[in-house]
Amino acid sequence: MTSVLRRVYHIAAFSWYAFIVKSLAAKDGEELPPGIFVYGGPWKYLTFLNLLLQMLFFGLAALRDLQPGKNSESTLNRCKDFLFAVYAFPVGMFVVLLFWMIFAYDRELVYPATIDTFFPPWINHAMHTLVFPVLLGEVLVQPHVYPQTKHALAALGGVGLAYLFWIIWVYLSVGIWVYPLLKHFSPAGLVCFFCFNMTVVTLLYVTGEKLNSHIWSKDINKMTAKTK
Repeated sequence: MTSVLRRVYHIAAFSWYAFIVKSLAAKDGEELPPGIFVYGGPWKYLTFLNLLLQMLFFGLAALRDLQPGKNSESTLNRCKDFLFAVYAFPVGMFVVLLFWMIFAYDRELVYPATIDTFFPPWINHAMHTLVFPVLLGEVLVQPHVYPQTKHALAALGGVGLAYLFWIIWVYLSVGIWVYPLLKHFSPAGLVCFFCFNMTVVTLLYVTGEKLNSHIWSKDINKMTAKTK
């Protein structure tokens, strides 16, 4: 794909996520339906944090496109690749996969029907569906240099633990779980559920790395050779 088309893709994706975040911000001040509570605001939801993550990544990618003369080993390029490989792809795919799996089983466990009066269907799909094709599109338009697996998984695990502590803090503060599903688990069950989630995220990281390697093997070899 030419650099012009890649640039258009990154700018379009960044603009899309900026529009979604702005649309969610416009909801501030509206009466919240049952199933959403005030404490922590949208910052307690992984879906919202993922939207910010995707917007940040595509913003960096668009900024990098505007500096075509920069070396592939520039700080900006390394940050962009690390952000996509370790966080944007696995976390974004995880949000889509886990949300729709639980939604298909019992939507009340993750997205109560009362929320439909607050978020129209298109916003739901913008948050939980379209992330998938946009990320696949990124895999197809540009190769990414992946870090060492042990470093990547350590960084991913650290963020996972931080988010776990955050939702536990919310529960201890107001006595309500961020996601209705969590109230059905015992403490041991919560640990098992978190371990399961981290396993899924890890597998998604490996999937992204394999896809990147399979699609862009020649380009990756060239980039690797330049750094030697």
